[in-house]
Amino acid sequence: MIEFYKFHGAGNDFILIDNRSLQFNGDKVAFAQKWCSRRFGVGSDGIIFIENQEGVDFNMDFYNPDGSQSFCGNGSRCAVAFAKLIGVGDGNFTFKAIDGIHQSKFKDNLYHILMSDVNGIEKIGNDYFMHTGSPHYISYCGSSDQRDIVEFGREIRYSDKYKAAGTNVNLVKFISDNKIDLRTYERGVEDETFACGTGATAAALVSAFVKQLNDGEIAVKVKGGDLKVQFERNNDTFKNVWLIGPAQFVFKGIIND
Repeated sequence: MIEFYKFHGAGNDFILIDNRSLQFNGDKVAFAQKWCSRRFGVGSDGIIFIENQEGVDFNMDFYNPDGSQSFCGNGSRCAVAFAKLIGVGDGNFTFKAIDGIHQSKFKDNLYHILMSDVNGIEKIGNDYFMHTGSPHYISYCGSSDQRDIVEFGREIRYSDKYKAAGTNVNLVKFISDNKIDLRTYERGVEDETFACGTGATAAALVSAFVKQLNDGEIAVKVKGGDLKVQFERNNDTFKNVWLIGPAQFVFKGIIND
């Protein structure tokens, strides 16, 4: 019997398990593949195990629904909110993820995650590629652009260039110089998600590069709500990148596995 909690960050939903006492010690890949299923499991965009880690407040061990691993921005906000709920601390944490050490802040009822520095943007025709803890392909569209994000996402994700490692695919529309609309196809989920934190970060940073914004904040409207990305830019290098948004507890339950 495994106790779990369900959280979402702007509609990006996750199963969270307090594994500090190692209540789960089985095959995490198979567990994620089974219980992320929306028809035969709990249903989620990923599973996060919160575990003890020397030198930091906790380790965030994240798995996509297909069992693969990457850094997850929205998942990290949910992990921080969950760690706060179970008494690890007040939301101002240092935690470890697959891509390294991150900081978090809880301020004005929003969760702030310090992302890794980003160096380099790849230009691909009229599109872009950036790695923000997970790989992201960025394509811009106008108001009359009717591309289907799932069809377009699968076309790019399974192209010869990306099919081996996979990539997330994002369609971005400018609302203003510092506000964008974003839709994301996520690898591992292999479908559109209501939000993607690393995708919002990549889309915001590439947009800052396109609009030649040196610092500040870009608002990102996603299917499940609103996110913000703060940054400092020097050419194609970004530092002090903060992903900001909500994280909401939904329910808790017991998995009998």
